[in-house]
Amino acid sequence: MGAANVSSHFLTIAEVAAAMRVSKMTVYRLVKAHAIAAVRVGRSFRVPEEAVNDYIRRSTEPATRDQDDYKNGPAG
Repeated sequence: MGAANVSSHFLTIAEVAAAMRVSKMTVYRLVKAHAIAAVRVGRSFRVPEEAVNDYIRRSTEPATRDQDDYKNGPAG
């Protein structure tokens, strides 16, 4: 049986919330919705730092047409 990759840095829910500047409840909701991967350790969760980075990358959207219109004024 192969060893699991445990080289990533794990964060508590409170650390994730502080880093993202949201409440702990928001982080719990993201974990429950499987938007952010987490590992249950006893009665608490640990979130791999890379899972937070992945969530932020997925949530970051390029500028849309509507945002461009807002900056440049409506066409026509």
